[in-house]
Amino acid sequence: MQTYLNVVEIVVSAVLIVMLIAQSRGSGFTGTSQDQTTVFRTRRGIEKTLFQATLILATLFLVAAIASSLIGRL
Repeated sequence: MQTYLNVVEIVVSAVLIVMLIAQSRGSGFTGTSQDQTTVFRTRRGIEKTLFQATLILATLFLVAAIASSLIGRL
């Protein structure tokens, strides 16, 4: 069981990294120098789907990590 949880954590973390990189496309170094805190944008289309999928994957990773930790203690 511990091995399966470790594999799930590795796969979810790799997919999560790809999702985060896909979300940050286009910001680059120029995006950090400009003051974008005053701009309010709503997520639409694929950007919204990526955001929601990232939240789901982060939650799945957290649950897998906690389960792996609890099972490791037994």
